[in-house]
Amino acid sequence: MACIDNDVKEPHMSAISPIRTVISPGRYVQGPGAISRLGEFLAPIGDTPLIVADDAVWGFVGHDVTSSLKTVGLPVTRETFRGIPSAREINRLVAVIKSTNANVVVAVGGGSTIDAVKASGFLAGIRWVTVPTVASTDAPTSALAVVYTEEGAFEEYRFFPRNPDLVLVDSQIIANAPAAFLAAGVGDALATWLEARATAASNSLTMAGGLPTLTGTALARLSWDVLWDNALPALDAVRDHLVTPAVEKVIEANTLLSGMGFESGGLAAAHAIHNGLTAVPQTHGLAHGQKVNIGSLTQLVLEGAPTGDIRDFIEFTTRVGLPTTLTEVGLTVESSQELALVASAATEKGETIHAMPFDVRPADVVSALKSIERFSRRVREEASLPVPTPYVAAH
Repeated sequence: MACIDNDVKEPHMSAISPIRTVISPGRYVQGPGAISRLGEFLAPIGDTPLIVADDAVWGFVGHDVTSSLKTVGLPVTRETFRGIPSAREINRLVAVIKSTNANVVVAVGGGSTIDAVKASGFLAGIRWVTVPTVASTDAPTSALAVVYTEEGAFEEYRFFPRNPDLVLVDSQIIANAPAAFLAAGVGDALATWLEARATAASNSLTMAGGLPTLTGTALARLSWDVLWDNALPALDAVRDHLVTPAVEKVIEANTLLSGMGFESGGLAAAHAIHNGLTAVPQTHGLAHGQKVNIGSLTQLVLEGAPTGDIRDFIEFTTRVGLPTTLTEVGLTVESSQELALVASAATEKGETIHAMPFDVRPADVVSALKSIERFSRRVREEASLPVPTPYVAAH
C-alpha cells in the first residue's frame, strides 16, 4: 500500500527546508439546479469533453447534462463507468480519452467514478472536472485517487500535481439521493478534524506534500463544527428530498471543507484503519464513510481520548446512522484472524497511521478495535439507541 511517500510529491519535499502548503480545486460551485450551468463553467476548461457516468447516474442526470452542454455548443460524449476504480478500469478510461480526443474528462457520479476519472485524466495528460451526485466522500475536490483491486480491497493512493479544475455540486440532486449517502459523507468528514489535529501534533507531512498549514487545520475543525450543528436536521430534510440551509452547509462540509481539510491538514489513523478494513471481505459493500467512522472511533481509543468525548462521538454518529460497533461492519470480537489482517494493513509502512503523535503497533489496533464493541453497546443502551444490526456482505 502506498501513501504519502509518492513520486509525484517528492519534488515538493525537502529534508533541508520543509514547506507548508495548501491546495484546492480551481473553482467550487454549489446550489440547487447547478447542473444546468455545467456547460457554462465547463466551456472555458475544454471544448471536447468526455463525460464518465454509470448507467444509473446517467438515467437521472443525463438529460440535464446534455441540455447544459448543448446550450453552449459543447459536444456530448459519454462513457460508462464500470464500478470499481481499479488500475484496469483507469487504464481503460485512458484509452477511451485518447480515442475520443477529449481535452477534459468529467466525472458525474460518486467517489469511485470521480477517483477513476481523476486518475485517467492525469495519465492521459488532460484536465478533469467532478460533478458529484452524492455527498458521501470528499473525493470530488482532492488531488488524489484511491485505487482498489478488482475485488474491492484498498491498493494504493495516487497523487496528482493539481486538483480538479471545477467541482460542481447540484444540492437538489444530493437531496434527491438516499439519506444514507449523506450520512456516509458525514462519517468521512468527521474524521477530517480528528486526523488533522493528530497530524498537527506530530508535525507530519500532509497529502498536499508539505507540513500542515493553519488554514488546512482550521478548515478541518470548521468541517467538524458544521457537522455537529447541522448533520441531524440536514438528514431529516434530505429524507424528504428538501434543500435547506442545513443541507447546504453539510454538503459543503462533506465536500469542500473536508476535502481541503484532509489534504492540507493531514490524514492519520482513521483512514488507515478504513484501508485495513477493506482487506477483509466481510466489510465489502459498506460505504467509505461507514468504515471511516469505525476508524475514527478506533483512533479516539488509541489516543486515550476522554471517555466523555468517545461517548459523545458514539451517540452522535449512531444518530447519524453510522456504524459504531464491529458487528455493524461484519466482524466480531472473536474475528481474531480478520482483525489481525486489518491491523497489519493499517500499520504498513507508508500508511497514514504513522502521522499519529505516537507509535502504533498492529496489536494496539486490534485491542482498540475489539474494545469498541462492548463500550459502544453500553453507550447505546444507556442512550436508548438501537441495538447494533449485524452486517452481512452481499457476496
